[in-house]
Amino acid sequence: MFYDLHIHSALSPCGDNDMTPNNIVNMALLKGLDVIALTDHNSSKNCPAFAEVARAAGLTALCGMEINTCEEIHAVCLFPALDAAMEFDRYVYDRLPDVENNPAIFGEQRILGADDELLGYEPKLLINACEISVMELSGLMRRFGGLCFPAHIDKSAYSITASLGLIPPECGFGAFEVKDPAQTQRLLPLLPDPEALILHNSDAHYLWDIAEPRHTLPEGDPWAVLAARAFA
Repeated sequence: MFYDLHIHSALSPCGDNDMTPNNIVNMALLKGLDVIALTDHNSSKNCPAFAEVARAAGLTALCGMEINTCEEIHAVCLFPALDAAMEFDRYVYDRLPDVENNPAIFGEQRILGADDELLGYEPKLLINACEISVMELSGLMRRFGGLCFPAHIDKSAYSITASLGLIPPECGFGAFEVKDPAQTQRLLPLLPDPEALILHNSDAHYLWDIAEPRHTLPEGDPWAVLAARAFA
């Protein structure tokens, strides 16, 4: 199953306004992807529309977010059902700093409907670090029925390797995202388990950045495949 499990919509202030639910789903179909996930910064508020559009198109879609922890570490959180994603959305929102977004500086934060209609704007700036530690994430995912993996561990900013210099085994991660596959071998010594699941996602903020059909998950229920490997 070809996948891309890290895609932003126009809700993320750094996401292009063309990143609407229908555009994302249709681009994924054009590229031949089987499984995609919507993971906006610290929010799942565009997941209801995204899930509805994907379901109508026959595309397997997971709902979640890219959380920014208090250590300025990005991690992708995914959920098997929309209700769980929205419950976690409320939990994270209450732990975001009460800082208003300035669209002229950071970009708009568009909340969209299933017809790509504009429902409103998220007023709170979503890219700030929230009051949740990376050490809490595995436990929170068990509590909310989700899974998570550190995002783009090959990057020099907003990654667990950049912020901590290592990946503490006590975090409990069993899966990791490496954006550039060429960096995988270099990073293997940093992983608590060299047999951990490595995912290559696009982190797309623009339609053309959504992944090409290159990387695959084993056939079967994608959630079951991911959940079986997500925790150490």
